[in-house]
This record gives sequence, C-alpha cells and structure tokens, in this order.
Amino acid sequence: MVRINIPSETLKSAGYDPEKKILELEFPSGIIQYFKVPEKVYAGLLNAESYGLYFINKIKYIYPYKQLEA
Repeated sequence: MVRINIPSETLKSAGYDPEKKILELEFPSGIIQYFKVPEKVYAGLLNAESYGLYFINKIKYIYPYKQLEA
C-alpha cells in the first residue's frame, strides 16, 4: 500500500485501500491498519487542520485495528 507523508508529529504517513476499506497509518512507534474505514474518513484525515485530533476523534476509538510487525 502506498502511503502519503503527513506533516505531523503524531503521524508519519497514511495510506488507504478503497477496495478493502483498510486505512494504514504510520506512527513514530510503528504501523497500524484500521479496518472497515470509509473513504470519506481517509479524505477527512488528509484535509484535517489537526491530524492528531482528527485521528483521535474520528478513527482511534471507532475502527478495529491491528498493529503490523516492525
């Protein structure tokens, strides 16, 4: 999955697979995949004023996830 660099201290990059509805976020501590994420949530993240706040309010506690091996 191709990820786009994010100018944020919280996130390093973000990628999205629209067919599988998987959002992949790279943090300084590793990569996490979030499942069943609508494309509008990914678009919202890319256009957010604060990436960290958007992640906490719209993604972190809402979608199932798994941490990928480093």
